[in-house]
Amino acid sequence: MALQDKYNELVTAAQTAGVTGLQVREQDNVLYIDGQAPSEDVKKQLWDIYNKIDPDYRAGDLVLNITTAEGATEEYEVKAGDNLSKIGKQFGVSWQKIYEANKDVISNPDLIQPGWKLKIPR
Repeated sequence: MALQDKYNELVTAAQTAGVTGLQVREQDNVLYIDGQAPSEDVKKQLWDIYNKIDPDYRAGDLVLNITTAEGATEEYEVKAGDNLSKIGKQFGVSWQKIYEANKDVISNPDLIQPGWKLKIPR
């Protein structure tokens, strides 16, 4: 099976999800897929598809080089006991950046509610 056929589901998902600058090329029996995902979630979905096609990434016949767009965000659902500092530490982002990205939801950075969906800048 040709590599482009083997990884067709992955390439199609990247196109559908809006990966920009998508380049697919085959060289020395390795398929290279490059591009920029619009979000961390899309990037994760592509890696999940890759893992489904090649569990544990053992074949070594694909190089998936998908970056995340500058200013991309990831979504996080606030849980009981969370605060912006704790969430920030989990994602390696300052609480101030999380607050700035969510001013439409958060009026007071000291008061967040379980169930809120916050954008986490990456």
